[in-house]
Amino acid sequence: MNTTSVPTRARVTMNDVADLAGVSKASVSRFIGEDRQLLSEAIAQRIEQAIETLGYRPNQMARGLKRGRTRLIGMLVADIRNPYSVAVMHGVETACRKHGYSLVVCNTDRDDEQERLHLAALRSYNIEGLIVNTLGHHLDELLELHSELPMVLVDRKVDQLQSDLVGLDNIATVKQALNHLHAAGYRDILMITEPQDGTSSRIERVDAFNAQIALRPDMHGQVRETGAQLRDQLQAFLAATGAGPKALFTSNGVATLSSTRLLHDLGCHLFDDIGLIALDELDWYPLVGSGITSLAQPTHDMGVTAFECLLNRLRGDQEPVRSYDFPAELIVRGSTRRRP
Repeated sequence: MNTTSVPTRARVTMNDVADLAGVSKASVSRFIGEDRQLLSEAIAQRIEQAIETLGYRPNQMARGLKRGRTRLIGMLVADIRNPYSVAVMHGVETACRKHGYSLVVCNTDRDDEQERLHLAALRSYNIEGLIVNTLGHHLDELLELHSELPMVLVDRKVDQLQSDLVGLDNIATVKQALNHLHAAGYRDILMITEPQDGTSSRIERVDAFNAQIALRPDMHGQVRETGAQLRDQLQAFLAATGAGPKALFTSNGVATLSSTRLLHDLGCHLFDDIGLIALDELDWYPLVGSGITSLAQPTHDMGVTAFECLLNRLRGDQEPVRSYDFPAELIVRGSTRRRP
């Protein structure tokens, strides 16, 4: 069998750049580092031209390790398929890029063993800080890592981990949803959530829903979880004689998708037979029926804030941990049209 060898291009070094520019290696190091202002404009231009001519690409990892800095930020997410996680991650990455950092994302896929392996991998990468959006079942590993570097939690609290938390103002958002449904004439409300697996934001939303319903004697509310049983529960809710016009309140995008599919399968006329308000704003909401009313989370701003909290800690901020509770934006569409 004939084989053709592909010639490999020799790696361009810092010495090559220095020779072509007629400067010292130290000057090249200053140019690609954080001391560029120490160089004269003429020398900086010669180095820049040499780098462009040779196609030099500095080894940022090696430089970072030498200086004790990698400019890497880690992000641990529970489910990268969740649109919320993707949107927050985009905000984090945008802020990282703005400040000269790179983002390393690890998806646990809601698997505790994967979380343990990813934490070990992130430590080996010498990340400078960590953004956590998981249940944090490996508390000992997280606490040990937190003793070495700053962490910020997103959406989910982790018991015993004293870190800044960025998330939604869940109590105010649930109240906002019920206020809107009440004003539109809905009185029989079914809240649908993903299973209560210890996720703090899910627990807060359900607790806030029950507390708000208790304050409204003319409204009736109940809570159901996504899963195999939800179809029968939705069918029973639609068939039952209730306290008035019925509506669903879905607590995140995953619950909204599951509920909308089941309503369609049950032959429900969206949104004549039942109203719907969804927490989270997804691209397909305007396309279903007359559009799904939503409570949009400012996910991009949440991601940016999470990184900025981390950056402040990296710069020496020793203030007590903070919680950043963002408000939701109500976007009204046909799914909550006014009922008599």
